[in-house]
Amino acid sequence: MKGSIFLIQDGGQLIEMSEQAYDSEDLLQRLLAEYPNLLAGDQIDRDSPRRWLLISREASVPSCESGPGRWSVDHLFLDQDAVPTLVEVKRSTDTRIRREVIGQMLDYAANAVTYWPVEEVRIKFENRCENDGIEPEQLMGEFLSEDVSADHFWEKLKINLKAGKIRMLFVADELPAEIQRIIEFLNEQMDPAEVLGVEVKQYTGENLRTLVPRIVGQTIEAHDKKTGGRVSGRQWDEASLLEEMKEKFGTIEADIAAKLLDWGRSEMMSLSWGKGKISASCNLALTHGNRKHKVFAISTEVDGKLWFQFGDYMKHPPFDSIEKRAEFLRRLNAIEGISISEDVLTADKYPSIPLSSLKDTSIYDQIIAEFKWFVEQVRNV
Repeated sequence: MKGSIFLIQDGGQLIEMSEQAYDSEDLLQRLLAEYPNLLAGDQIDRDSPRRWLLISREASVPSCESGPGRWSVDHLFLDQDAVPTLVEVKRSTDTRIRREVIGQMLDYAANAVTYWPVEEVRIKFENRCENDGIEPEQLMGEFLSEDVSADHFWEKLKINLKAGKIRMLFVADELPAEIQRIIEFLNEQMDPAEVLGVEVKQYTGENLRTLVPRIVGQTIEAHDKKTGGRVSGRQWDEASLLEEMKEKFGTIEADIAAKLLDWGRSEMMSLSWGKGKISASCNLALTHGNRKHKVFAISTEVDGKLWFQFGDYMKHPPFDSIEKRAEFLRRLNAIEGISISEDVLTADKYPSIPLSSLKDTSIYDQIIAEFKWFVEQVRNV
């Protein structure tokens, strides 16, 4: 049964807008690509609304390692936590919206987590940006929060794919009741994967059009199961970061992290603690004049990381000079075990090394010496 919604204009006129089917499936696909908020990220997670970064339309999915694309998912998005979100679009008049589309999506998801290397996803994103005339670095910078680098983001994607943390969204103007039941069942049973439906109804009237999205298939039980009862990020501090480091990797990494934090404080650096749901992090920055220079960061991602903030170095003197950044890179690469690519000199990149590589005292001392050199260069400006 078709419905209506009513719009009250400023002059008090009441306009009745009637539900209208989409002219084509491609129209709904194009609307999602242009207006990702139609995926109702605020309904998926009300406490931390999902935001969407479009990676590609018609994203190919291989069925074997290094193989050609066997399938093509309508849209691939990443949310702000780098959770890959596969979107399959069907109109309610398409008979394939019955059980066939469920099998298709499960094929996409099962093979994507196995055979999609992060590098390929990144290339898909860059190609999409090139086709749309957008600078990838600029779009990524606008999408990410200030304390998350592009490198951190792509590293999170790698972790999510490895863990099978993926989201599957079935989008239509109307989802049949039998499909809604299947979606709800799958979402309750699958963890950490998430399966949801999104109905995007279209209403028209007097040359106006309104789109109304609604999430289907999310139960309280399924939501609590996937979030562990947590509804928002955690505010980390030194004690909790070190405890997390010790639990995940051991005493050596925790002691190295503590030494780095102590050294940063001895140089009068400010410590900024992350709010990640899973990983703890801390950015150390040196304020000189009216500028805040990010020096390095540590986090509990993957195997415990020390991050070099090259993407931020280029923002302030003296390291806004590529020659100065190249000198710092050369000094770092002279340390045994460090090999950072030169592309960090001209791109928004944040390379990292495992904290465990600093357990050799001589390596730790050399890295601290180079950070001291960095600090001296900043203070001499």
